[in-house]
Amino acid sequence: MAREKNRVCPLILARFLDLHKIFTKFKKEFPKVHSDYEALGKEIHEKSGPLTEKTCWLLKIAISGASRHELALETHIMKAKEAGVTDEEIKHALLLLIQTAGFPTFMEAYSVFNRL
Repeated sequence: MAREKNRVCPLILARFLDLHKIFTKFKKEFPKVHSDYEALGKEIHEKSGPLTEKTCWLLKIAISGASRHELALETHIMKAKEAGVTDEEIKHALLLLIQTAGFPTFMEAYSVFNRL
């Protein structure tokens, strides 16, 4: 399945909307690091492989959920929704945590999803 070419990359949209205040502070304090980090993200998302945008966001949701990175999980869920990922797809990705990362980890991630 080919990625849609006319969609604006969520990483570009992130320039205009920071979901977490600490990220805004980071961008101001370390502009060069931020621009390099964003360029790397764009390279990985758009040019480094065949995965669709939705698949990339679902993977990021699963990884951040399994890693218990709450701020990252919030961001990835919001960005996934912007990319057209459905709530059902997000919940399925989170359910996959149960047998790999454990039920308590799933419940933490699921609670993040439910409060957004």
